Amino acid sequence: MKEQTFLEGFAVEDFQRDLIHWFEKEQRDLPWRKDNDPYKIWVSEIMLQQTKVDTVIPYFNKFIEQFPTLEALAEADEEEVLKAWEGLGYYSRIRNLHAAVKEVKEQYGGKVPDNPEQFSKLKGVGPYTTGAVLSIAYGIPEPAVDGNVMRVLSRIFLVWEDISKTGTRKLFEAIVRKIISKENPSYFNQALMELGALICAPRNPACLLCPVQAHCRAFHEGVQTELPVKTKKANVKQVAIAAAVLKDEHGKILIHKRDGAGLLANLWEFPNCEVIHSQENLERQLEKFLQEEYGAAVQLGNPFATLEHVFSHLVWNITVYDGKIIGDVAETEQLKLVDEQEIGLYAFPVSHQRIWQEYKKKETGG
Repeated sequence: MKEQTFLEGFAVEDFQRDLIHWFEKEQRDLPWRKDNDPYKIWVSEIMLQQTKVDTVIPYFNKFIEQFPTLEALAEADEEEVLKAWEGLGYYSRIRNLHAAVKEVKEQYGGKVPDNPEQFSKLKGVGPYTTGAVLSIAYGIPEPAVDGNVMRVLSRIFLVWEDISKTGTRKLFEAIVRKIISKENPSYFNQALMELGALICAPRNPACLLCPVQAHCRAFHEGVQTELPVKTKKANVKQVAIAAAVLKDEHGKILIHKRDGAGLLANLWEFPNCEVIHSQENLERQLEKFLQEEYGAAVQLGNPFATLEHVFSHLVWNITVYDGKIIGDVAETEQLKLVDEQEIGLYAFPVSHQRIWQEYKKKETGG
């Protein structure tokens, strides 16, 4: 087996001891480490995907206060759950988690399965989440290999294979199965993650502080900054968007709910459309869209903000107008006129929260 070539001459027990001993002394005080509640650990792991720890902490505390148990989240309305997630982005994560906890409530009596096969079949649960939750909550020696862990292991074992490839991840999972502590898989996995977060950083690893420096082949070769190998992503797509904060004669604001599939599904937003800079001016394109899509005749003012919002695969360049609605708009389940005070009751993506903040600044002269 391929992993065996990397493990030749590797002192597994010494590595486990050095790594876990360091974690026992240096682990951060994080709210999801207060107890071994599988539900809380699961929530934290989903939040931590694509989001930094410092950002997650206040969201986690607020979320658990609102949904303290798996049953509470399973029984919650989707709108309420999306609102609680607002600001964390990547909304498919919370939709999948919401669907998965409902499944746990119905199929497993509300107990998070401790069986890797059962847990991994839940919606949105991949190999990393399976390993992280089951090892931390239940002490099951499953590998939890994410980008941080691949970086650490690529340096320790001097692996020059591209970590963006599925086969490389599987190689690291196979290595972890061989080196994970069977006595304390929870601390072993958490220690690898913590090492990647605190010491074995992407650009400037703090090798002189590393508790497993003696085991690190990249350090001994002096190539730690050259690893891991990762192919660069293709250039992201740039998209021009025109958006508007529109009020009717009563001062109510028009908001729209996105469809239930695709990017930012089921979230609320201010009316907007993709525009082409080389065609007629942006205002005209937006006015035409509003008339055709919502039957809304509008009078737009000058743009009051330009925002850039970056996704993993595209960038929105948003030009934002304010404006007045002329006449009536037919409200539907997807299209509502709401008071300013009611805006906070609806879940908006970060880009549209920023639009609202810029609008309030303009209105107050801030």
